Amino acid sequence: MISLGSLFKRQQPALLGIDISTSSVKLVELSRDVAGRLVLDHCAIEPLERGWITDGNVENFEEVAEAIKRAVKKSGTRTKNAAMALPASAVITKKIILPAGMNDLELENQVQAEANQYIPFSLDEVSLDFCVIGPSPASAGDVEVLIAASRKEKVQDRQGLAEAAGLKAVIIDVESYASRLATARLIESLPNNGLNAMVALFEVGASITSMQVLKNDEVVYERDQAFGGGQLTQLIVRQYGFSAEEAESKKRNGDLPEDYESGVLRPFVDSMAQEIGRALQFFFTSTPHHKVDYVMLAGGSSALPGLTEAVSQQTSFACLLANPFEGMDMGGGIREKKMRRELSSYLTSCGLALRRFAQ
Repeated sequence: MISLGSLFKRQQPALLGIDISTSSVKLVELSRDVAGRLVLDHCAIEPLERGWITDGNVENFEEVAEAIKRAVKKSGTRTKNAAMALPASAVITKKIILPAGMNDLELENQVQAEANQYIPFSLDEVSLDFCVIGPSPASAGDVEVLIAASRKEKVQDRQGLAEAAGLKAVIIDVESYASRLATARLIESLPNNGLNAMVALFEVGASITSMQVLKNDEVVYERDQAFGGGQLTQLIVRQYGFSAEEAESKKRNGDLPEDYESGVLRPFVDSMAQEIGRALQFFFTSTPHHKVDYVMLAGGSSALPGLTEAVSQQTSFACLLANPFEGMDMGGGIREKKMRRELSSYLTSCGLALRRFAQ
């Protein structure tokens, strides 16, 4: 069986978590000190031009590979093994129930037979992996097994990017699974260790915001929304007549006219808070749930000034900015001031780096 090598690899040696989004490459490397505490050894963000990555697809291979090289160089790491990820839209996942007690070969054969029912492609065209989750809660004597499958060319794209950047992709994960792993650490730091807390995680991308509602390590609900930080760039273009590239650069560098905050930023922040409020209302009307305990924001535009306060005001729920490095020690090479400005962008890459310690 060709392994997707996703969330099921264990105890890797030194590992880079590399998240490739529409707008940037994010890199994180973690280790543990002698006391077992997590240490952030290296991190870096390298911007990507518009159109290089579209809907998770690599449109400009050489340029993206060069950007990964620059991120590696900027971070100062010498590690070559990498964990990378595919968007959830590129991966089919399915939980199935199988009899307990099968050996590895029997399990593999049974998974392949079952996979044919759920995967709309020939198994020759997909990379397939599976993991036994544990005993089935509904069926005594059986186990729950998670199947993950993706088109081979999607996996090969990520592997090829790593190779072109001088790295080796030893794990190909799913972006939403990686962000959940990083978020689980943050939920544990909430009161009562986050037990029974309902947390709505919003990852604000350039054009898509992903929503996951989590409770006790389970996904209660997930949905993508068509809004993101790219809309702020478009507003800057319309307001000041910059090119899209100029607007994006000036937005990142804080080099905008004096009336930007009142005329563009604040209305956009209010609009984004309203979109998050609408997404939560849709969740409440389409499920038995009627509240969440926390809203957590991550992604490049989540750190916009005033956004957490605007979301709290709009939704009446506590709103937190995700700090994936919370509770970690900082390695000697970390430029803390710069890293802290970009904290919430690192959630998925941090989750990928945490695969090194996955049990």
